[in-house]
Amino acid sequence: MRRILCMQPLIQMKTSEITHNQFRRESVLAPSILFDYEQESWRMPALKKQLLILGTGQLAFDLCQVIRSKPWLMLHVVGFLDGAAEELEERLVEQRGIIGTYDQLAQVVKQHRVDTIAICLADHRSVMPVQALLDFKAVGVDIVDGHHLFETASGRLLIDSLRPSALIFSTGFRRGLVSAMAKRLFDMTVSAVGLVALLPLFGLIAALIRLDSPGPVLFKQIRVGLRGRLFSIWKFRSMQQDAEKAGPRWAQANDPRISRVGWWLRKTRFDEIPQLVNVLRGDMSLVGPRPERPVFVQELRSTIPYYDIRHTVRPGITGWAQVKFRYGASAEDAHVKLQYDLFYVKNFSLLLDLKVLVKTIRVVLIGEGAH
Repeated sequence: MRRILCMQPLIQMKTSEITHNQFRRESVLAPSILFDYEQESWRMPALKKQLLILGTGQLAFDLCQVIRSKPWLMLHVVGFLDGAAEELEERLVEQRGIIGTYDQLAQVVKQHRVDTIAICLADHRSVMPVQALLDFKAVGVDIVDGHHLFETASGRLLIDSLRPSALIFSTGFRRGLVSAMAKRLFDMTVSAVGLVALLPLFGLIAALIRLDSPGPVLFKQIRVGLRGRLFSIWKFRSMQQDAEKAGPRWAQANDPRISRVGWWLRKTRFDEIPQLVNVLRGDMSLVGPRPERPVFVQELRSTIPYYDIRHTVRPGITGWAQVKFRYGASAEDAHVKLQYDLFYVKNFSLLLDLKVLVKTIRVVLIGEGAH
């Protein structure tokens, strides 16, 4: 298997273009571009924190990718430390990126003036240089969990290397009664006002759909909601009539089944407007993971770890995954979108809901971020 050094420039790669396959171990096939630490160091602003990564596996590689793609984090990865406990096939970092081993932590930190150490190890208990880390923490070096730093930097949870204990003992995934009631009141108020305000638009959209293609204006589907409960969802029809006579399948880029008006409806998200009724009924929320069809849920829960956690909250008309990632067109896309969904479930707040709604409005009004 080919190993590469994560330190390759990613400036030309947009975050939305970093697909699931580019993060998967078996898909790391980019040409090896070795990073010259000495040549790069003169370009690093003094304000950037020097980050040392403990580990050379999947989490270490993915964390480095994210940091390199987000200069505003003000972090410079000085290199990686390797340990004998890590199997050779688990190392995804080119040998030149490894600047020492765990027992050389002290001299590496001093030599590179490290400000922050990220722990990216599969097993913290048996291989982590605990005493050295405690010593450096005592003198002001930040010691951070690699998963937490990745989550903060990317807005998603890296589920492939996530330990179950991280979910069980996490301080997130908690929704108090007050916050739940506030969210429900907000949902009901906005959806009621929205239905009244958008009523004239209903007539215009209905007329356009009728003129564009034969068939009903609205269509109904069964979706999986809170705690796995099935419910009926309504949408403005954006596909040709009998588009799924051969069976359900993922929507694709340039999907020939989508009508001319349907392309506009999907780009502006206007096809989702009837779901304001679902919000009033309590089936959905304004913001949350998008509800999937039962046939796709059965497939995804058998292949994607922690998939059912997204069903611990009400599904939404829009969501964190929808404003951060492209339109899902495959099981691989669903894998990446789940990472954003779990971030939302873990970090839910009304402020995060408002942020998602503002980003969604930008898509509707100016097409920003629309795919």
